[in-house]
Amino acid sequence: MACILVADDEPDIRRIIRIYLQRAGHDVVEADNGARALEVFKERGPDAAILDVMMPVMTGLEVVRALRGLDTPLNETPVILLSARAMPHEVASGVESGADRYMVKPFSPSELLSAVADLLSGPSAPPEASSAHGLD
Repeated sequence: MACILVADDEPDIRRIIRIYLQRAGHDVVEADNGARALEVFKERGPDAAILDVMMPVMTGLEVVRALRGLDTPLNETPVILLSARAMPHEVASGVESGADRYMVKPFSPSELLSAVADLLSGPSAPPEASSAHGLD
């Protein structure tokens, strides 16, 4: 299926997301910080990305802004931001950065898979925020 970049500085979160994505048939590449995530974008050109907002070196917001600023087709890669921060201004910052979705931790893996499928299926509605609780 699709190649999905998962960038989070927490190895356990990356592992959980990787397991669910692989079970859904996706290839997964990982990064443990924002700068490495941007390198992976340029090296692998993933079909979509799931980025933690709070990462070392570069935040997920900075990665999305840098990605959207590229003068290549990579600037249209669908991006989901994950964050424990759920205040309206924080969600708005995520959407304003150019992310396609903003999901609040803890998230539902099934909701995350649904969001990935929606984004991979093509252009859709404006970016949205989600606040699922718990893991399936």
